[in-house]
Amino acid sequence: MKPRHARKLLDRYRVTDGARFTLADHQPDDRGGDLVDHGSIEDLLKAGVARLAELQTRLYADDRWSLLLVLQAMDAAGKDGTVKHVMTGINPQGVDVTAFKQPGPVDLSHGFLWRVQAHAPAAGRIAIFNRSHYEDVLVSRVHPALLDHAHLPDAARGKKFWKHRLEDIVAFEKYLTHQGTVVLKVFLNISRNEQRRRFLSRIDEPRKNWKFSAADLKERDFWDAYQDAYQHAIAGTASPDAPWFVVPADNKPFAHLIVAEAMVEALDALNLKEPSPPAEECARLAEARKTLEDEK
Repeated sequence: MKPRHARKLLDRYRVTDGARFTLADHQPDDRGGDLVDHGSIEDLLKAGVARLAELQTRLYADDRWSLLLVLQAMDAAGKDGTVKHVMTGINPQGVDVTAFKQPGPVDLSHGFLWRVQAHAPAAGRIAIFNRSHYEDVLVSRVHPALLDHAHLPDAARGKKFWKHRLEDIVAFEKYLTHQGTVVLKVFLNISRNEQRRRFLSRIDEPRKNWKFSAADLKERDFWDAYQDAYQHAIAGTASPDAPWFVVPADNKPFAHLIVAEAMVEALDALNLKEPSPPAEECARLAEARKTLEDEK
């Protein structure tokens, strides 16, 4: 996809100003209008992944910048599939994927950002968070009783508790950007009806049974509460330096394309180049070439 076309498409889903954000304005079945030809989605995604692989090689060689992709979504929205399809063809040596599960006793005895910091990307690498630090302003907000196990003093759980957590996330992401990490956050925005369809598919198809859990169905009862939590989380943390992309997820290939293009745009903006060797190294390379040629 040409950069100017990709930019227009991404701007449709990019959120950089939380004050103007309303989740209800973003439709899960949106497919980009006339900005994309859906007959060519597969080819566009293939080209985007190839470009991403090229940029990842430059990122690794440059060894100064890094990229963090945060994936958040309701159950069955396609986080795992997004990782699989978008990162196909990328050198696995330069990518780290962390799936954050429920925090354990050690995690809970530290601040909520403690376990996340350890998995932030090193220079030259791409890190993907499959769920992330945002679970602590989503799941915990929907189920506040979980905070009873977080070793928090009563004074810390006041009226501004959630406001403070969002401020801490903003500060953490600013810190990452100041260190050369590009932060992209994606909310795979699935509709309630499409989630129902995918749950039924997981139940009806034996090969997908392992994907379904009764806990998923229980969490579905809190749909509206989660939508409200996402509204607050995205509005409270969106910024030009760490934007959100509210990606319509009812159509999986289209969602994959948006995520791939967002990563390509971010890395392309860094103007990455393979480092050039100094003059003395060039001289040694010339000597090495002569030595190898003389072996003939």
